[in-house]
Amino acid sequence: MKQTGNHSNVSGLNDYGIETNKQVFWNLNVSELTELALQRNESTLNDSGALVAMTGKYTGRAPKDRFIVKDAITEKTVWWGDVNIPFQPDKFDLLYKRVIDYLNNKELFVRDAFAGADTNHRLSIRIVNELAWHNLFCNNIFIRPTQHEIASHKPEFTIICAPGFTAEPTRDGTRQENFVIINFTRKIVLMGGTAYAGEMKKSIFSILNFLLPLKGVLSMHCSANMGDNRDTAIFFGLSGTGKTTLSADPQRHLIGDDEHGWTDDGVFNFEGGCYAKCIDLTKEKEPQIFDAVRFGSIVENTKYFPDTRTINFSDTSAAENTRTCYPIHYISNAVEPSVGTHPSNIFLLTCDAFGVLPPLSKLNAGQAMYHFISGYTAKVAGTEVGVTEPQTTFSACFGKAFLPLHPTKYAEMLGKKMKQHTVNVWLINTGWSGGPYGIGSRMKLSYTRALITAALNGELNNAKFTADPVFGILIPEKVSGVPAEILSPRNTWKDKNAFDQKANELASKFVKNFSQYADFATPEIMSGAPKIAEPV
Repeated sequence: MKQTGNHSNVSGLNDYGIETNKQVFWNLNVSELTELALQRNESTLNDSGALVAMTGKYTGRAPKDRFIVKDAITEKTVWWGDVNIPFQPDKFDLLYKRVIDYLNNKELFVRDAFAGADTNHRLSIRIVNELAWHNLFCNNIFIRPTQHEIASHKPEFTIICAPGFTAEPTRDGTRQENFVIINFTRKIVLMGGTAYAGEMKKSIFSILNFLLPLKGVLSMHCSANMGDNRDTAIFFGLSGTGKTTLSADPQRHLIGDDEHGWTDDGVFNFEGGCYAKCIDLTKEKEPQIFDAVRFGSIVENTKYFPDTRTINFSDTSAAENTRTCYPIHYISNAVEPSVGTHPSNIFLLTCDAFGVLPPLSKLNAGQAMYHFISGYTAKVAGTEVGVTEPQTTFSACFGKAFLPLHPTKYAEMLGKKMKQHTVNVWLINTGWSGGPYGIGSRMKLSYTRALITAALNGELNNAKFTADPVFGILIPEKVSGVPAEILSPRNTWKDKNAFDQKANELASKFVKNFSQYADFATPEIMSGAPKIAEPV
């Protein structure tokens, strides 16, 4: 086997059954991977130096095609159902062999990396890629080892990613041609049939969501940043609610944009990079992310302006889910290593397509737990295959799709830590105001930033609040830089009766969704439920 680049003299690929006669490139640097991605016609180079790649048929995650092998380790611990779909061990072994046979005829790209900036809790990983740009993605998104660490790297989990291999469902046990299968016994993630790079990132997140809580570490689908006085803030939310955008604050130091752990010592980032949505990206609205689109970065599923190599970020003809991936140090004020203190403020982000939740509200402990377990938002276009306009959804812990354990495990850990460290919890609506989707308008980013700043700098500590009559959450009467009339959403609707009906409709959806958790919920948690008005 010919091996080039920086080869780690550990087990190589023979342990995986890979014995290709083609080249195997180990831990290549950014320039080498960029050159190979261009030579192999996998991507193009835009005028700011970033690689532009198309992911083909799948431009988002395919959650119905993500499986976990059901065996002695997982049978009684994993929360089985529509999120964690079981896969039989013998079927995995047969499919694994077919994938390896396919890869034995290919050039391969191997990367050694870590997940977890806290060295006490980090996971050693290896990624075997069919595509050079995928290997660059992994270099950007995961934590990059030093040369000394590479020399002794022993992966605990390995991703084998073969987008060119398509499964045969009746033969292989998959739902369709694409698949992501996590095997906790063999410590392998097997991927095929999809070139969407985000599947690699989220598979490692799912693994950490299984391993860390069993060790007393809360894993979280959130972004995090820190002020000059080392006050940490975390932002929970699904893709499209603003986690990346709102945590990339020039006035604060970025810890990470998507996935974190909370230990007895504080918060740490799982990743070494960011994966930001870039639809309608401009330097004026999101300068840090815009400036990160440069040599070494990857931009997915975007189109150029005609006859140029300038990306038209408003063009969604290839996909709604346009994204850019870059190492975290491309954000000038990022914290390295990516660790922070215990949070002082927690923001629960929701994109409310009903247009009835306030742009900012304060939650007591019961409400915080209720809304965390509910995980309400609207899935926005592009985050999943087939989603083209906002769809109401409840995603437990703001990350149900990535939770191998029951949501109560994460919720109980969060509740304990919130009380232990006296954290302020805020609900932020980055969705619609003045009416529902199709009638109202999306909340201005400048207003959302001003509201969050007011919470972070203590302006709201002595503010006057009024309770929302349906949800009970506290709405501030005044916030600097934000028009007072938008703070209470009912004021923004022309038809007040229509607002009341919509608020009641959303409250009913909350109550119906939460019924699946009612058996474990304490009276304190249930006190956070909205009050459904009786029909007149």
